Amino acid sequence: MENLKTCIMKTYCLTLSQVFPSTHPRAWQPTHFKENLRRSKLHTIRANYDYWAKRFEKIKTGEACLSVRQWVGKPYGKGSTQKELARLTREDGIGLQKLSFFRDRDGMISLKFFMVEGRDVDSDQLAWNDGLSVEDWRNWFRDYDFSKPMAIIQFTNFRY
Repeated sequence: MENLKTCIMKTYCLTLSQVFPSTHPRAWQPTHFKENLRRSKLHTIRANYDYWAKRFEKIKTGEACLSVRQWVGKPYGKGSTQKELARLTREDGIGLQKLSFFRDRDGMISLKFFMVEGRDVDSDQLAWNDGLSVEDWRNWFRDYDFSKPMAIIQFTNFRY
């Protein structure tokens, strides 16, 4: 019966990059996210918190699961496919947290400390748990509009 339930469950896909994007100083170098997912990558951070919040409502109720994937070949290229790295459900402890940003006295966004659901989180810990160095994390998101919250998609029961 469990296999049947899994088959009819809604599946949301989340794709991890195999290489750093072209806009990153380490463009086209491997990210090692696939290897880190098995060892130390606790989460991934994505834009559009509200979009992911709706999806995680379905996951929380057991109506959906998360398929974590990686591109095989060039992303979005002709004939390019994705390989599933993990299929996660609420039983795996996955979850969603809202990442917000501090403003200093001058109204500038701080990229040293962040707020996750009312708790202060240091950028070193956030980047490490995302599978990146702080420098790589900042470069990855350097063009992001930090006035908008981000989604921390937790792959385990770890929470900040």
